[in-house]
Amino acid sequence: MQPLKTGVAYHGNRMPHHAREDFLDMARNHMNLIVHMFSHTDWDRHKNVMRDLVHMSQDMGLEVWVDNWGLAGPPGDKSHFLAYYPDAHVIYSNGEMDPVRTCWRSPDFRRFTHEWIDTVDYLGARTIFWDEPHLPVKTVGEQTFYGCACPRCRKLFAEKYGYEMPLIADANVEEFRINSILDYFADVTAYSASKGLQNAVCVMLGATHGINLATIDRLCSLPMVDNIGSDPYWLGHKGVNPYQFVYEGARKNLEVSQRFDKDHNIWIQTYGTPRGREEEIIAATEAAYDAGARTIIAWGYYGSESNDYHAENTELVRARTNEAYARIWNMERDRILAENRVKFCTHKF
Repeated sequence: MQPLKTGVAYHGNRMPHHAREDFLDMARNHMNLIVHMFSHTDWDRHKNVMRDLVHMSQDMGLEVWVDNWGLAGPPGDKSHFLAYYPDAHVIYSNGEMDPVRTCWRSPDFRRFTHEWIDTVDYLGARTIFWDEPHLPVKTVGEQTFYGCACPRCRKLFAEKYGYEMPLIADANVEEFRINSILDYFADVTAYSASKGLQNAVCVMLGATHGINLATIDRLCSLPMVDNIGSDPYWLGHKGVNPYQFVYEGARKNLEVSQRFDKDHNIWIQTYGTPRGREEEIIAATEAAYDAGARTIIAWGYYGSESNDYHAENTELVRARTNEAYARIWNMERDRILAENRVKFCTHKF
């Protein structure tokens, strides 16, 4: 069984003197993993500061993952890449342009991603965290239109299937869209692996964005994807039991990752926590652990205080997150101790 890893997503601060205190706080509270956002803005304005933060994190004993935050658009920032390559916008099947999302099949975006990977290598991190790749849809009235149906995608689709892309997605369209993501990730994960970097991916649990637990097998089959995860966030689901929701979601994820002999990552929601529901963080974290997860990460540090979507009571969320991690670390230590006693203890009390 892999060693226990617990950590947080960290973004919103690029001031090293403040970050040092945050990293110390993590190390003192049962965390050994940090996921740093590295957006286009970070790349342009904070590259060397980010290198310092990565090294500082490592000095505190934190394993560092770097998140491709907003490079292709949401989740995360709007894609700044599109300011330089406007022909790379996602176009929906009804002809509307998505103002912030990038087409996975853009060759310019592939080249841009390779340059970003080169910079991650320069930062000194050894794992890239590819954050929630998905395929957008747009609902207008009762009709749902899909992306991407840009001229490039339309041409490639017609060449492969022998007819024009339809207005409403059919089975071939869905296959083509999935292959758009798979082709992109086959390329970029192979490139990052050539730099000696590991590749971790997180996918959504929902069934409307192309890559999710229904189609995760195909992403797992990519040889340079090392780690597959998901984010069973319960707060947006009315009336669910947090423990049950996270346990079931984590089990589904682990079943797939184990089948393909991949590592895993399971996310615990600490952002957006309503006042009075902070205790659910403990139940959710224990559920992930009980399901077998051993890489458990919270989004995000201090209840995502630096973002507008932060928890209502960030101090209490921080306290509950720290308590949740302390509890599962104690469980893990007790488990290891029990195993050692069975193996090596011959004295009869």
